[in-house]
Amino acid sequence: MSASAKLPPFDAADPLGVDDLLEPEDLAVRDTVRGWAADRVLPYVADWYEKGELPGIRDLARELGSLGALGMSLTGYGCAGASAVQYGLACLELEAADSGIRSLVSVQGSLAMYAIHRFGSEEQKREWLPRMAAGEVIGCFGLTEPDYGSDPAALRTRAERDGGDWVLNGRKMWITNGSVAGVAVVWARTEEGIRGFVVPTATPGFSAPEIKHKWSLRASVTSELVLDDVRLPATAVLPEATGLRGPLSCLSHARYGIVWGAMGAARSSFEAALGYATSREQFGRPIGGFQLTQAKLADMAVELHKGILLAHHLGRRMDAGRLRPEQVSFGKLNNVREAIGICRTARTILGANGISLEYPVMRHATNLESVLTYEGTVEMHQLVLGKALTGLDAFR
Repeated sequence: MSASAKLPPFDAADPLGVDDLLEPEDLAVRDTVRGWAADRVLPYVADWYEKGELPGIRDLARELGSLGALGMSLTGYGCAGASAVQYGLACLELEAADSGIRSLVSVQGSLAMYAIHRFGSEEQKREWLPRMAAGEVIGCFGLTEPDYGSDPAALRTRAERDGGDWVLNGRKMWITNGSVAGVAVVWARTEEGIRGFVVPTATPGFSAPEIKHKWSLRASVTSELVLDDVRLPATAVLPEATGLRGPLSCLSHARYGIVWGAMGAARSSFEAALGYATSREQFGRPIGGFQLTQAKLADMAVELHKGILLAHHLGRRMDAGRLRPEQVSFGKLNNVREAIGICRTARTILGANGISLEYPVMRHATNLESVLTYEGTVEMHQLVLGKALTGLDAFR
């Protein structure tokens, strides 16, 4: 660089200049989703969270479908065919509004739609994917059970052949979108191993009671799935998935979105703390002028933008077909853990105001406690990385 070259100004919102790595199309996707969230979620989400409800979820789903945000990185069947980076940017902006909204999109696109797109028959794809991409049908994904979460190989839900049909019996737990879904992708044990089934939720014997009394993800629909002699035709089985490879690949796709999404919650909390620190006065000046507050802000900014850079790197690897599951575990473990730390530090800067729903910080912090657990707990991702590093399996 010549001595006369002029450096760009420092941007507090993008201190590492990560936006320079984005294409105009990437920025357009990000700005579109950010604008939608600012208009349709942010003015109302604190009230939804306080009441423990997500009213108008079907309208929100259709709007998200019109944005191309459902099954965003899938191709064909009405899906947008966006890049992994563009999908990640959308997840970041949605979770900056609320983790529950990003969860709606993740479960719809990265779990239910991805399972059908990757493992389904042509008939299943044509029947479900266009309507799900448009938000006309909401989907859910049934793997976790009341007694088995981190150990899906031990699931108890069974599917047995009866003539030309399958009959499913079992329970699933902590299922996002469950009680509003029109279709469920359910994983069950069969004589052939674990198989996936496309279950229309109007099928007799299927019910999805909503789970209440949550203190996290309150602006999100969470349900139990109950399957009592649910009879399905032979065409309901996902033909290309046998064993755990199917559901685990879906989870890896969903975890990738979390790597980005967690940084959205962190960014929202950081921005709230920064704004507060420059306007709140104590001892005759803004608290942002004190060394201890600046140290907190600096540390939060470092972890926030390191996490965004990590997410971007993983997104480019996914677009190149080079992203390994262990790398997704790396991103999920780091970014969710750091996002929770950012929220907690932001709360200290806001003082007592930090616990108020007038600010987003405590809402994000409690939501992230669920994000830390679902799609693989901290311990499971540590063990995934530990096995990759040592070559030794500590799971059993």
